[in-house]
Amino acid sequence: MKSLFTTSVYHNKISFDLKDLAQEINLIQKSDHTGKEWSAQNYKNGYTSYGSLDQLHKLSSTFALLEKKINTHVNRYLKQLDYEVTTKSDLKMITCWVNVMPSLAQHTTHIHPQSVISGTFYVAFPTGASAIKFEDPRLGFFMNSPAVKSDAKLENQRFVSLPAKSGDLVLFESWLRHEVPTNQSKTPRISISFNYGWS
Repeated sequence: MKSLFTTSVYHNKISFDLKDLAQEINLIQKSDHTGKEWSAQNYKNGYTSYGSLDQLHKLSSTFALLEKKINTHVNRYLKQLDYEVTTKSDLKMITCWVNVMPSLAQHTTHIHPQSVISGTFYVAFPTGASAIKFEDPRLGFFMNSPAVKSDAKLENQRFVSLPAKSGDLVLFESWLRHEVPTNQSKTPRISISFNYGWS
């Protein structure tokens, strides 16, 4: 038996000063009035700078340093995907923003149009925080397929949640539908999201 048309998700760790990063995110959130207004309309119970400050890698030396570290992992991922591109000549980080998910905040199912690789770096992932949940991209084509077993192999599951820890990096192709279910932790889940597109 052969596994065809696999969907690969990259999961690794980045060594970074998470305390300083969390403090900078806190300052961004406090001063970002436009982002808070946008979040009130589009990100119930949470805060994101997506609608206001989505180029943080160009505005902050801390985020620029993080971008350099992420580039290394994006290149590894691209190589694993057998793509003939790199971040040196073809792709670059085009957007980068922060997300703060307090208790009961959620991020509904979506994709990242007009980009190639997307990802998240976890600054704070408290116990009980929601894991990113990926949807099988073939889901709309199964027609009369039966339900899979509750203990089905990972590659046969229709939805996969990927638990993480603070300092973890997750990369995926931007067309892969995903969500972050309601945060059940009393402590905020803090992450940095980004997209890589054509340079």
